[in-house]
Amino acid sequence: MDDAMETGNLAPYQERPRTFPNMRSKPSLPLMFQILMRMNVRLLFVLLFLGFGAIFYIGASTSPIIVFVFSICIISFIVSIYLTNWVLGKDEGPPEMVQISDAIRDGAEGFFKTQYGSISNMALLLALIIFGIYMFRSTTPQQESSGLGRLTSASITVFSFLLGAVCSGMAGYVGMWVSVRANVRVSSAARRSAREALQIAVRAGGFSALVVVGMAVIGVAILYAIFYVWLGVDAAGSMKVTDLPLLLVGYGFGASFVALFAQLGGGIYTKAADVGADLVGKVEQGIPEDDPRNPAVIADLVGDNVGDCAARGADLFESIAAEIISAMILGGTMAQRCKIEDPSGFILFPLVIHSFDLVISSVGIFSIRGTRDPGVIGVMEDPMMILQKGYSVAIILAVLTFGLSTWWMLYTEQAPSAWFNFALCGLVGIMTAYIFVWITQYYTDYKHEPVRKLALSSSTGHGTNIIAGISLGLESTALPVLVISVSIVLAFWLGQTSGLVDEAGNPTGGLFGTAVATMGMLSTAAYVLTMDMFGPIADNAGGIVEMSQQPESVREITDVLDAAGNTTKATTKGFAIGSAALASFLLFSAYMDEVASFAHTPFTQVDIAIPEVFVGGLLGSMLIFLFSAWACAAVGRTAQEVVNEVRRQFIEKPGIMDFKDKPDYGRCVAIVASASLREMIKPGALAIISPIFIGILFRILGYYTGHSLLGAKVVAAMLMFATVSGILMALFLNTAGGAWDNAKKYIETGALGGKGSDSHKAAVTGDTWPFAACPYQNACNNNAGHGSTQVEKCIDPNYSDEPALQNAWVDPLMDYSLDKAWLRQPYVTMSDAKPTAHVG
Repeated sequence: MDDAMETGNLAPYQERPRTFPNMRSKPSLPLMFQILMRMNVRLLFVLLFLGFGAIFYIGASTSPIIVFVFSICIISFIVSIYLTNWVLGKDEGPPEMVQISDAIRDGAEGFFKTQYGSISNMALLLALIIFGIYMFRSTTPQQESSGLGRLTSASITVFSFLLGAVCSGMAGYVGMWVSVRANVRVSSAARRSAREALQIAVRAGGFSALVVVGMAVIGVAILYAIFYVWLGVDAAGSMKVTDLPLLLVGYGFGASFVALFAQLGGGIYTKAADVGADLVGKVEQGIPEDDPRNPAVIADLVGDNVGDCAARGADLFESIAAEIISAMILGGTMAQRCKIEDPSGFILFPLVIHSFDLVISSVGIFSIRGTRDPGVIGVMEDPMMILQKGYSVAIILAVLTFGLSTWWMLYTEQAPSAWFNFALCGLVGIMTAYIFVWITQYYTDYKHEPVRKLALSSSTGHGTNIIAGISLGLESTALPVLVISVSIVLAFWLGQTSGLVDEAGNPTGGLFGTAVATMGMLSTAAYVLTMDMFGPIADNAGGIVEMSQQPESVREITDVLDAAGNTTKATTKGFAIGSAALASFLLFSAYMDEVASFAHTPFTQVDIAIPEVFVGGLLGSMLIFLFSAWACAAVGRTAQEVVNEVRRQFIEKPGIMDFKDKPDYGRCVAIVASASLREMIKPGALAIISPIFIGILFRILGYYTGHSLLGAKVVAAMLMFATVSGILMALFLNTAGGAWDNAKKYIETGALGGKGSDSHKAAVTGDTWPFAACPYQNACNNNAGHGSTQVEKCIDPNYSDEPALQNAWVDPLMDYSLDKAWLRQPYVTMSDAKPTAHVG
């Protein structure tokens, strides 16, 4: 197998009937991209030149540091264009591969256009609400001293919000755009060499990562420079530069708003399609994953792009933007308290760190070559080992550039050694990121003991697989929490002892030290995002190989890459959770400072011994579980629709199994797309409305009881408890999900009976859990005989004609006294079934 993977010594194509239809339709590009594609190339270059010229002019009027940031971002965009041309220059393989890839591309682009159309409408409505709130809210002392009126403040916030939303949407589209074009090229490369396929997937993911991080950095930098020039910052009677970062919060909120609904809609889409395809295809029909006979397979492959690429791109964009803005706010606040003469270094430090991130991540991406190292003969290195080598290169460079950046930006005569303390804070963050990656890999990679134990539990049934998976997920929260706890305390202590003090002589660098640690953790974000994008691209490549019926040796290569991709996806999610945990501490402090500014009252602590405040914390924890429940229920309902549709097609078109009838892939794509858009509204609205409702309710209560800040304190407790509960829930779900997926992959390599075995079926249940506790509940919910020893009418309720009973689906949880040849038949008549016991 290793020789075939490396040398591409493959068997000839299997000559079987190919049944996938030509689903190519008119591409569904966003309007902005349609306009750009229709423009004359020369005119486009002229407009770009003028735009970049204006950007650099504004940057030069602001600070040389902004010019440096702009230059690095532009260079990274040029590198990403090179990566795009390199990837698109690879061949797409035989026509059947291209045909499937086109279908995936159309499904993904169509869903993206519809989903982001809905998100855009909601964003515009929220922008109007924000404008109204800012027009009637009180002003801060900083705004009053600088003459910044309510109308100007409202306009700036709304503009920032909309810009953040647009940039987040573009980041999501870029992530999906490259994945739907790279997948077929990875499939084609897998026919020759696994290392070449790996390199194409990595470089395709690298293009998306560089664009996403570059857009987050340059977006904040442009906004900062525009406001600096427009408001005449630091001029007599105008705003101080230390207060300027507060005007950028709308940008982060716009990015967060889009990322929330993108993750919800994309997540519901990808998991529902995956569950529907696996339950009917693998378990009921016993056909391989991504088999062309499965009507839900195209929807499953589309889901990888809209959920793991577009949504993840928007999510990482939001994380980076929010971390940059919060660190700029804290840097400006600390510089103001310490009376530092030139505070611009502390404010712009996050932009410099992420600019270097683009450089070092590019080096890490290019360190992965398409040919193996000299001296390695006959075997291919583990894909995770190759990716880890590139990550190690990025980590080493991050340590060097972080130290250089702190000396350049954070050196001050008031505390000559402060830069070194902050460099150590960055080192703490970098080490935290590396440990997080290692922990997630340990719990999700089937080369390690936890996943192998989970796979072994599948040999004793579905129930033991679920129990072992839950246990693994719960256990996996311990080490990350310990690492986060040590990191926060250590970074805060290093910041406090940096030597920076306020006018009263009190140390003030603790919070900024935590912010620097967060920057250190995200200093390799572009490379980590590259590894994340690698996952769905490899997954899509495996699906294209299976659907186009390539030789088994090609599928073995893509399976290995897919298993590595499952680990990298889980790793990136764990990385994002860890960085969010560090950043949440900063955002919580920023929230308290903001409340104190508007209320003109000190707000430095939250006392949970106050009953109302404790109730707010309890409500915050409850919201995490309620949100998760609604999201799971949404996936379950959507998956049921897919299961019913796939069963209907198998019943009405029995020739599908013999490659005589063509499955209707488009029907499953339409079902999942419609349902996911419908289902994402309820959980998303809960996350947005709950803090507002709770704050208003307890503010009214505080007004009548004489506690002016009661509403703010209750919301603070809600946010604090919700963040803690959310981190634990996210770690549990992320790690358990990745482990279940790779336990299934491990069995599919031939362990514990291999594909089609009872262990494999139990592992499939784990991979689709918790959305498939009763995979037939939608068909059987209204059946009074459910759970009895009678044959169940598990047929689609939309097709209740009596003749359909001749092809009724039989509950596989029942034990039939029939020979093995009969059990292999996909369809039975009700008269053939002779149940002896119901074991469900």
